[in-house]
Amino acid sequence: MSSLLETDRRVLALALARMADAVGNSFLIVVLPVYIAEGAVSGSAFGLTQTMVTGVVLSLFGFLNSFTQPFAGRLSDRTGKRKAFILFGLAVLVVTNVAYAFAGTYLSLIVVRALQGVGVAFTIPCTIALVNELATTDTRGGNMGVFNTFRLLGFGMGPIAAGSVVELGPYSFGGFAVNGFEAAFYVAAVGALVSYLLVTLLVNDPESTEANAGEDLSVSLRDGDGGLDPVFTLGLATLFLAVSIALLSTIEPRINERLSQGKTWFGLQFAVFVLAQVVLQTPVGSASDRYGRRPFILAGLVLLVPSTLVQGFVATSTGMLLARLVQGVAGALVFAPALALAGDLAREGQSGTQLSVLTMAFGLGTAVGPLASGFLVRFGFATPFAFGATLAAVAALLVYSQVEETVSREASDPQAAPQD
Repeated sequence: MSSLLETDRRVLALALARMADAVGNSFLIVVLPVYIAEGAVSGSAFGLTQTMVTGVVLSLFGFLNSFTQPFAGRLSDRTGKRKAFILFGLAVLVVTNVAYAFAGTYLSLIVVRALQGVGVAFTIPCTIALVNELATTDTRGGNMGVFNTFRLLGFGMGPIAAGSVVELGPYSFGGFAVNGFEAAFYVAAVGALVSYLLVTLLVNDPESTEANAGEDLSVSLRDGDGGLDPVFTLGLATLFLAVSIALLSTIEPRINERLSQGKTWFGLQFAVFVLAQVVLQTPVGSASDRYGRRPFILAGLVLLVPSTLVQGFVATSTGMLLARLVQGVAGALVFAPALALAGDLAREGQSGTQLSVLTMAFGLGTAVGPLASGFLVRFGFATPFAFGATLAAVAALLVYSQVEETVSREASDPQAAPQD
């Protein structure tokens, strides 16, 4: 609670904005696979199976979003304009969420998803860069934790509500009838619109952002000693983490059949991962300001290995729920400290470029995960989860060997002066 009260109001506004649009975005992760599976989309499927088409639709957003983020982050560093890019991305999100209701073919669905991915890429790195620039070394972990808490709260609420919105349809509003799927798309659009209004009214670019705008914007793969650059290493770890947690979406029908469960159970299993992070993100972020970033990141990646692997072998809905809960704890130990550590290392005026490495990696991981599970599940239900667990183990080894601590004992002393 104290971390929340001490947080800059602009960070809180950004966090609330991300929560609002995250509710809508998470609707789509649950709704789109069912939308396709129930025959709401017609036309050519490009010779692919329904499972693979679903994977393409879900992953396309992540791929285009991820590969566009470094350019958006670099451009915002160069111009010193964060807010304008955030608003542009949110405007695209509003329009494309509405467009889903009119996308009746596979081709139109893919086009809408692609446009949405590119548009939102202008929002994510600029938002994270603003949160980073509004913090000091002593508060960066707490700020990242608060931001992620609200973002994930919205992301966790969406799947629980999405199934109910679809199943309770159709609806009638003043004589205008919409089915459950259309209602879900409109709810997603309203969430993005609320975010747009919050950022417009409550957020401004800090003066230092424009003052530090420059041309020297680069990301290295290696450090001066010949090892991997720590920010790049954190990007790889974030990529592997994201792949591990994104394996479920594409194989939702297989999971429900295997566990003899309905959509509501799957929604709970998807959301409990996020719930664990909602509870833990802020305290973990604040603790990393005091005790260091690296121990939390390593602990989370190590815990991610068994919590991912066991999902391929559980035989009950409750067992899957518990596995996802533990996986959520693992994610909470990594997310805020990793962003804070990368923020500690970011040079002045380069937050957008440097932090886009992590945001790009996360988006890419959420794109690779559904595709990987859709392909690997043909070799056995446990195969995708064994793949995810292996990536988590590699991530832990990389962070252990390539990333050093940025929080000194002096910085963790509440009486010490801020280093930024």
